[in-house]
Amino acid sequence: MFGWKKTPPIRTLIGEGTVITGEIRFADGLRIDGEVQGNVTCTGDARSLLVISEKARVHGKVRAGHVIINGLIEGPVMAEDLLELQPKARIVGDVRYEALEMHQGATIDGELRPLKTDDKPALKLAASSNNAAATTVQPVMAQSQKN
Repeated sequence: MFGWKKTPPIRTLIGEGTVITGEIRFADGLRIDGEVQGNVTCTGDARSLLVISEKARVHGKVRAGHVIINGLIEGPVMAEDLLELQPKARIVGDVRYEALEMHQGATIDGELRPLKTDDKPALKLAASSNNAAATTVQPVMAQSQKN
């Protein structure tokens, strides 16, 4: 997917019941089943995979290439390639992504925006078949309502 020949290997696991306080920087792949109180960031320009499991909690910024979430994140999320939100994913914070896959049940309490909004051309809608001029429409980004 996205020109990748294979998924990067998960080399690090933060197990269930483990609580880490502080920033985590990783390369290749990281799976979190425990709790992290700090930022989680991929280092370098190589492909990266971050998996936040159903029981995991992250309180801080999250940034990686391919991000799969099924737990709780309280903080902003940036997926430079693909963001997968599985059914039990909960995000309290703004989300930026290149591509998005969101399953029914996943929730976001924050702003949801693609990374390259300025690079995307306006949509051209075909007018009726009577050769009328085409109508230009700018895409509108969805934003959740904060309570």
